[in-house]
Amino acid sequence: MKDLPLSEITLRKYEKPVGLEKRELIRKISLSLGLLQLGDSRDVIVDILMVLIDANNKKERMSSIEIGKRVLDVRKKYSLETKGLAESNIRRQLKRLRDMMLVDKLGNDYFLNEHLSLKEIFENNIERFVVPQIIERVKDYLEELDK
Repeated sequence: MKDLPLSEITLRKYEKPVGLEKRELIRKISLSLGLLQLGDSRDVIVDILMVLIDANNKKERMSSIEIGKRVLDVRKKYSLETKGLAESNIRRQLKRLRDMMLVDKLGNDYFLNEHLSLKEIFENNIERFVVPQIIERVKDYLEELDK
């Protein structure tokens, strides 16, 4: 038996989102979903998610190169460091978003899962699919312990 998880998820609860600017709201969502760790200075995933959310409003699909260009613009707008914007890092972060079933890829283009809102994606993929399976497996282990 290996100690490699079949799936895993980190969920965190923060204060209610009142009066947050858009980037800060997406940062809190990223922290809440375990995409970002508290204190991480490398928060490019926040801007990638922000770019994808903005593109989703227009049902756009974008290549990793286009996403990288838009992320650079966002980071300049907010006067943030432009480290971590290598295409390989953008693709790695997109893979993380795909692994969490938040982002789809068709050919070389990326977009939010089925062009749904992030709330709908969370409800459909994480809340209804991933979390119940993990809870059920934990219960299997607990039942085995009780034998």
